[in-house]
Amino acid sequence: MIPLIINSPESMYKVRLASLRDDISDTLIDLQSAGMLQVEPAGELTEEEKESIIHRKEQSSAALLRIQDILSGLTSAREVYLPETLPEKPLEDIVSFISDIHEQCTLLIKKHESAEARISDLQSMTQYLQPLATEIDFQFEDLHYTGEYLFTKVLVFSHDSFRHFTEKAGPGLINNISAETDSETVTLIIARTHHRQNIEKLAADLGARELNIPDKDMSVSIFLKEYPSMRDAFLLEAARAQDLLVKTIEDRLEEIVVCREILTAHNSRLSVLEQLSYLNYATVIEGWVPASRADDLSSLLKQSQEYLLVEMTVPTQKDEPPSELRNPSLIRPFQVIVNLFSVPRYGDWDPTPIVAYFFAFFFGLMLNDSIYSLGLLITARFFLDKLVDDPDSPGVHLFRRVLYISGSSGLVFGLLSGVHLGDFPTKYFNISIESVAMVAWVQKKLSDPITFIILALIIGMVHVNIAHILSLIKGVQERKTGIILSKIGLFITEVFGIPYLLRSLLNIDLLSVDAHVYAMFVYPLAIGLLFVIIGSFMQMGFLGALFWIFDLTGILGDVMSYSRLAGVGLATYYLASSFNLLSSWFSSIIAGVIPGVAGVIAAFIVGTVLLIALHTFNMLLSSLAAFIHSLRLCFVEFLMKFYEGGGREYSPFHAQLRKKVVVGIRS
Repeated sequence: MIPLIINSPESMYKVRLASLRDDISDTLIDLQSAGMLQVEPAGELTEEEKESIIHRKEQSSAALLRIQDILSGLTSAREVYLPETLPEKPLEDIVSFISDIHEQCTLLIKKHESAEARISDLQSMTQYLQPLATEIDFQFEDLHYTGEYLFTKVLVFSHDSFRHFTEKAGPGLINNISAETDSETVTLIIARTHHRQNIEKLAADLGARELNIPDKDMSVSIFLKEYPSMRDAFLLEAARAQDLLVKTIEDRLEEIVVCREILTAHNSRLSVLEQLSYLNYATVIEGWVPASRADDLSSLLKQSQEYLLVEMTVPTQKDEPPSELRNPSLIRPFQVIVNLFSVPRYGDWDPTPIVAYFFAFFFGLMLNDSIYSLGLLITARFFLDKLVDDPDSPGVHLFRRVLYISGSSGLVFGLLSGVHLGDFPTKYFNISIESVAMVAWVQKKLSDPITFIILALIIGMVHVNIAHILSLIKGVQERKTGIILSKIGLFITEVFGIPYLLRSLLNIDLLSVDAHVYAMFVYPLAIGLLFVIIGSFMQMGFLGALFWIFDLTGILGDVMSYSRLAGVGLATYYLASSFNLLSSWFSSIIAGVIPGVAGVIAAFIVGTVLLIALHTFNMLLSSLAAFIHSLRLCFVEFLMKFYEGGGREYSPFHAQLRKKVVVGIRS
């Protein structure tokens, strides 16, 4: 939804603060000076929260161990300069970041270790196959063969163990080909398969090791010839893995070290809270903070308190967060108007923008006098403070701006239509209203009662249908089929029913079409009525089958209610004109009773006093009427069709610094 038509309250975070009981006063002072947290009732730490503290401590400890593993991959010492103030990062983000880096480093370390292991295997094979190559030049597959009758292995013994092996192997050992090194004997044994278990056990008991022969299609002599190039390839692979490991760490080294410092501090706080949660030495404060101020609040609290757990989570379905409305500065004052009806529920629509436009428009249309509007602006600026108990409250400031905007709307309409204290220019200066009106079309429409009433009804039709469109959109979003069908049927009925009824009952043609076309309107009209009936039935059950008729008659009643725009607007004008006439009569009477210059002066004074008093009264009365009827149209005819409200206004805990207080007055 476009924010300039329908808005929504700002996202909230649920905040849980756990503080030392001895530090609770300092914590409350910090919260009050910050003015960001709406405090809610809270109990002691629950079992779930205690488990959460333990879980978060385990997460941070595991992340610290991973960081230690990561930094162990550096080949030399590095200096890292830390910022003066550690940045605020959620634990989950740090753990995720460290886990990703650790996973990359682990893969590179495994790759390096694998290459080193291959090099070690090659060196071991070369050490033992080189002396054995003087005796044999078998293929690798023949050095570790397993068949139905025979199997082969290359084993490494100490000299004494090899002698014992040949003595005890018995008939299972068919042959062995061996060669000696300085301290060991390497031998290729050829043995019977059904004696394999005994021979392998004997070799293991004597401490023999099996040479790991790879599955390669090459002979011993070729392997020894290609060994240097194979070793160099694995050395290069190990070096590349090591270089990439170091580069991976160095590229993110500052972030890794900063995360380590944050985790160390976080782990320290959690360690204390883990003990406090069982000793009941912690105090819990719970509340709500707007998402836009969450980081500021978290940073402020963690800087001011050494051992403090600040947990921020998104609301669950069971939670009822307060609503912090976020509207542009010109629209924000009309939050007062919406809140008079009901505060928007968190996560629901905030209709302040659309209400602002129409409220100011209705108010200006009904006041419609430039001088009265100027008087209202002056009253709001200089006299409103004297009419309220707390002039410095945010609500009073917003209400004053509502009067400024609405009064400006009335000023614009007054200038457009040429209305200045009713017909004052005509009555006293013989200047026609048409000549002082800035827009003749506006003056003509607003001066003729019938035309004004028709205009008011058209405005009402538009305003009411906007409400029904918003209701339809909300029904689609909430997947309420009954509302969807009812609203679609209502629109179909309006589009085809209004021209049809005006033609049939009043013989008025809204459309330049033939009579048989009007007759065809009966079919879509019937479909629209069917949709309305079905929709009402789905919403209210059997009662809907009876009350659907009020959906249609309600449209007529709602639209007719907008005739008050013309009624109040014309009443303001005619009452002002009547006061002009009344003042003129009294002046004429006094001038006739008191002869000469004295009579002229007395008539002027009396006429002026009467004009000021009567027009001040009419200005206040008309402004009040315009305000009340604008509220009525926005509340009853508009908001009730799609808006539920039922929320709580966001009210943060803060220190109220008033500019002025009055003391010493006796009650």
